Amino acid sequence: MITLFDYALSGNCFKVRLLLNWLGLAHEVKPVDFYPGFEHRSDAFLTINPLGQLPVIEDDGEIIRDAQAILVHLAARYDPRGHWYPLDEPHRLGPIQTWLAFADALTATISAARQHDAMFFDLDIASARAGGHRLLRILDEHLWFAELEGHDWICPGDRPTVADIACFPYVALSEEGGISQADYPAVLRWVDRFTRLKGFQPMAGMLPLPLAGAAT
Repeated sequence: MITLFDYALSGNCFKVRLLLNWLGLAHEVKPVDFYPGFEHRSDAFLTINPLGQLPVIEDDGEIIRDAQAILVHLAARYDPRGHWYPLDEPHRLGPIQTWLAFADALTATISAARQHDAMFFDLDIASARAGGHRLLRILDEHLWFAELEGHDWICPGDRPTVADIACFPYVALSEEGGISQADYPAVLRWVDRFTRLKGFQPMAGMLPLPLAGAAT
């Protein structure tokens, strides 16, 4: 049985829940009171993840930390078709890993801005929002050129990969950090496509997503 240490309003936990459900994996959820309880800073949780970060999974006695690492672990181990992480196509793995690193940058900017606005975290909000807009511009340009080449997803192929799962939550939640998506039409179209995937369930508390054509 897989155990997920989870916070319901975390975008990084949300992406792991998405993949667990899409893979049909039975799992136990152990809620961690990130805010306002700051349980992730407790001695008990720090024995699980010394970095004090969520999510964490325990899978057959193995502890996996970091949202992107968890996505790779789950897809590589439990998706024999290789739809989400195509191990049998090594030439595709480098681009996927690049966008998994990009997802970490989204956490450092858009997630930080969201924590400032929703949880009163003390941080440089102007810098976080500026960084978030810079990343959305990069993603929008990438997706625009991908569409010209007939691709719907972040990495070439006929279906999304863990790269799309990794990047989706904090892009979709950017408005909650005061970062408008209005100037990024290709991003809006991609968000719309993602939310139409079979079995997608929005995160509790997620603001209504803008229409894909709203900024075109």
